[in-house]
Amino acid sequence: MADPTAEEHAYQAGELCCECGQFHLLPDNHLYNFQDEVDDELICHICLQPLLQPMDTPCGHTYCFKCLENFMQEYNFCPMDRKKLSFQQCHKSSLLVRNLLDKLVVSCPFKAECQQTMQRCELEAHLQNRCPGFKKYKSELQRKKNPISRGKEDPPVKVETNTPKDSEVPSAGSSLVAESSAAAVVSLGTAEPGLVNPAFEETEEDLPQRASLVAETSTIEIHREDPEEELGMRIVGGKDTPLGNIVVQEVLRDSVIAADGRIAPGDHILEVNGVNISSVTHCQAVSFLRHPGPVLHLMVLQEKGFSSKTAQQDSTSATNREVIHVTLIKRDRSEPLGIKLIRKTDEAGIFILDLLEGGLAAKNGKLSRNDRVLSINGQDLRQGTPETAAQIIQTSESRVNFVVLRQPGVQLLDPGEDGSTSNNSSSSSSNGGSPVHHRRRLDQNHYRRKSTYQKDLPQGYVTHEKTVAIKKEPKESLGITIGGGRDNKNKLPIYVTSVQPIGCLFRDGKIKRGDILLSINGIDLTHLNYYEAVSALKSNAASHSVVLKALEILASDSTDPSLDTKERGFSWSPLWITWLGLPSYLHCCQDIVLSKGNLESWGFSIVGGFEESKGNQPFFIKTIVPGTPAFRDRRLKCGDEIVAVNGVPAIGMSNSELIPMLKEQKNKVTLTVVSWPGSLV
Repeated sequence: MADPTAEEHAYQAGELCCECGQFHLLPDNHLYNFQDEVDDELICHICLQPLLQPMDTPCGHTYCFKCLENFMQEYNFCPMDRKKLSFQQCHKSSLLVRNLLDKLVVSCPFKAECQQTMQRCELEAHLQNRCPGFKKYKSELQRKKNPISRGKEDPPVKVETNTPKDSEVPSAGSSLVAESSAAAVVSLGTAEPGLVNPAFEETEEDLPQRASLVAETSTIEIHREDPEEELGMRIVGGKDTPLGNIVVQEVLRDSVIAADGRIAPGDHILEVNGVNISSVTHCQAVSFLRHPGPVLHLMVLQEKGFSSKTAQQDSTSATNREVIHVTLIKRDRSEPLGIKLIRKTDEAGIFILDLLEGGLAAKNGKLSRNDRVLSINGQDLRQGTPETAAQIIQTSESRVNFVVLRQPGVQLLDPGEDGSTSNNSSSSSSNGGSPVHHRRRLDQNHYRRKSTYQKDLPQGYVTHEKTVAIKKEPKESLGITIGGGRDNKNKLPIYVTSVQPIGCLFRDGKIKRGDILLSINGIDLTHLNYYEAVSALKSNAASHSVVLKALEILASDSTDPSLDTKERGFSWSPLWITWLGLPSYLHCCQDIVLSKGNLESWGFSIVGGFEESKGNQPFFIKTIVPGTPAFRDRRLKCGDEIVAVNGVPAIGMSNSELIPMLKEQKNKVTLTVVSWPGSLV
């Protein structure tokens, strides 16, 4: 495992284990940095690590206590010689063996602050009493947990809001992203890959109902007949916003992306044509995605929902399972096999989630969904991870030998939960050819943002209100086109989409594209729908004099010249990041009531909130998990701002203050949100 101090935000993943000083799941073995090569006789043949709490079997083999316990929950034989075995027949290894293991030399995991080495049995005392690195960690953790402190808050805040510095790709799955040609899948116990966000944190009550959240990275090729054609999706996020990553907010009907069928709202775009955009500004990401070309290569991280435990998994005996040997032959080392792998928290090992249509594995036809991978090229993966499997596959020259265990009749995911996040267009047709859409509710509860909900502009934004008085001929046109209107689904104010060179406003030069129109000749435009605004502008333009009031939103880094010069094929509208600088009094709020059962989570994660270094930041919805109440409701979108929870304003709260409010709501919660359209690419 990597040194916890090797990365600036290593403490984000959760609390360190006090015994070994490294991050690992509670049921898993401790992790150590051994200094010397360990004798094979002291290695567990399940985890392939030096033995911990060694247990001897009657047939003469030795395994870690936890490894053997987990293995025996599923099988009734010894992993080495497959002789019939029960856990009750096993016993602790001799004191001599345990002493030899305890004397293995390990190094302190806090290498930046501590260079000491010691025997393994001494590490816990060293961490608790002498290690400066662990002492620093504990003081940092205590400061974050202290509710009085307004510092960096607790781990959920730092994980989310520091994403501009760190890719939002899961820390546990960073190697997965780098090794994406093997198309692995990661299944984590936390609510969102790499995030600790109790907005939908699992409780002990939840665990019997769902095992883990499934997310996968994959590379998608988008082909365009017209290289200049829009992709047809809206995006939010960027390193200059609390969201960090670039997230798909909406896929437009009849667009290139919609026709392809593999990208869905909520997907995180990690790379565009080989360029990592997980830590670029919003404008830079828009520029990359708008770049013309016949083929676009996108690497995306996609939520797939919670995997489910079934009674079949527990009731199926080992005698009904079949061990199968499969050999796949690659034409070259870089050729992907087209296999998606998953790790489940309720069962050790790796499972096949899906086989990509047309891929090498699918053409071979011998591997199936839900096969458990026991080994690849002779390397034991019974306690392995998808990342390890991906590395083995990538480094294989030509032949890739699989040994899998097949259990018939079990599905990893409930296909009825999510009809809109299929991985490829062929699988989407299994649900009738299109996603299942619930009936959209009428927009009857939109209202102006209340004074108690108002906030200051985010850092880096300035608004400038201007009044333009023009003398003109009665038949002379103003020469502008407009967009928005309160009938728009996002309830936008009226804004200028273009200033034509034939009108009087072009000569004046003060009104610019993107300006928000507030009034004309004293008539308030901010509450009008599009057609009412057009009518008001036309009727008042017939006068000899026109007085326009407009609002200009200025933001550092909010504009990019390339976005203005490459407008061919793109219908212009303000970028999503521009709307963030709109004053609160022009916002339109909506109350969304979510309901859930006792064993469900709300199904969304949040980012933002108060931080001492950044001040008050808006709370944004970052992830909406398929198959959850937030997903089924269909009104919440990634990038929506949470203004209040049950009428309590969120302004000024930290992440660690808002999350408990959400968790306290057992069956019903009212979210007041403001929704802005993402940038069209």
